[in-house]
Amino acid sequence: MEIRDLVDVRAREPQRVTELAAIRSTPQGLTGVTGRLMLVAADHPARGALRAGADGLAMANRRLLLERLAIALSRPGVDGVLGTPDIVEDLLLMGALEGKVVIGSMNRGGLAGTSFEIDDRFTGYDAAAISRMGLQGGKMLLRIDADDQATARTLETCARAVGELAGQGLMAMVEPFIAHWVEGQLRNDLTVEAVIRSATVAAGLGWTSAHTWLKLPVTDDMDAVLAATTLPVLLLGGEVSVDQDTQFAAWQKVLANPQVRGMVVGRSMLYPPDGDVAAAVDTVVGMM
Repeated sequence: MEIRDLVDVRAREPQRVTELAAIRSTPQGLTGVTGRLMLVAADHPARGALRAGADGLAMANRRLLLERLAIALSRPGVDGVLGTPDIVEDLLLMGALEGKVVIGSMNRGGLAGTSFEIDDRFTGYDAAAISRMGLQGGKMLLRIDADDQATARTLETCARAVGELAGQGLMAMVEPFIAHWVEGQLRNDLTVEAVIRSATVAAGLGWTSAHTWLKLPVTDDMDAVLAATTLPVLLLGGEVSVDQDTQFAAWQKVLANPQVRGMVVGRSMLYPPDGDVAAAVDTVVGMM
C-alpha cells in the first residue's frame, strides 16, 4: 500500500481502522517459534526522537520507516511490533499485523530535548483502548530523576497503567531508567547499580506484577541486574552502533540467560550501518 493509499483511507474511511482491528488475527501467546518474544520498536517518532546513527532525521520519512518495518515484520522469527497508534494503524491498514504481537506505546508526553522531558505523561494508548483494539499489551517509559519532582507523577501514572493492563489480562511492559539532567539534557544512567535500582522500582509498580515484563538495557554485569528481579526481561536494543558486531556479541551473551525472554529492537535493526534491514533482523533472530 502506497502512502497516498493510506492517506486516502484515513480521509475517506477512517472507520476502517477499527474494522480491521476487530477482524485481525491475533497470536496465541507472547512467544513465537524461538520460544522468546522478538519485537520491532517503532514508537520513537511520537517523542520527536527521529535520530538513527548520524542521521538526525532518519525516522522522519514515514514511507521509508513503514517500508523498513514491513521488511522486519515479514522476516521469520519476528513476533510483532511496539508502536504508537499512528504507526500501529498504518501497519494495520497495510495488512502487516496479522498474527503479530502488538504492544501499544502509552506515555509519549516527555518529548525529547524539552525542559519537561521527565514529565512523561500518557498521551498515547490507555489500557481500555489497548484492549478495545485487540492489542496484546502496553508499554511505558519510566525515567526516575531524584532531583525532578515530575518523576512522582510519572511513577504514579505508570503504577495505575500497570494495574489497569493487568485487570484486562494484558502485558505491562515497563522500561525503567535512572536519569539525570546533564548540561540541559536528560541522560540515562546505564551503570549496573542504576539499572538494578530502576528495575526493582519498576517491578513493584501497580497492585499486581503478574503481567509485568521489564524492558532493560544491556549493561556490563547483566547477571547482577537479572538477579534483582523474578520478572521476565526483554533486552532493549538501544541506539545504532557503528560497531554492530560488538553490539550483537553483547546481546548474544546476555541472551544465554534463560531469564531473558526476548528482545525489543528498533533503530539498530531498522537502520543498520550497511542498510540491510533483513540481514540485521535475521542476525538478531538467530541469536534467539
